Amino acid sequence: MSRLMTVAKLRAENQQYKDTRGVSQQNRSLGFLPAFCDTETGRVELSCFAAGIPAPIHLLTGVPDEWVVARHLSGEVAAIKASVVAGFWRDGKFFTREQAAGALA
Repeated sequence: MSRLMTVAKLRAENQQYKDTRGVSQQNRSLGFLPAFCDTETGRVELSCFAAGIPAPIHLLTGVPDEWVVARHLSGEVAAIKASVVAGFWRDGKFFTREQAAGALA
């Protein structure tokens, strides 16, 4: 099983996909929205701020409570289920970072 999804993992993925459409800054103009997908259930959620407003980047803050496996003492999300992957929502479909990086190439 893969590692839990954490801020550090999101940063590593951003570095891995730097300069490709696998990061928000490179695909936003194409209509991709940062999102997460639970690969166990197929549930997709847009990345959101704590107040539920869609975020322009991947944030753990607004994920569903049932995905959260650890919190900091402040209550901030520290980690979510390992089955949840970061990707993008576009035209009613979830794209992994790898799929988004190759989209419309």
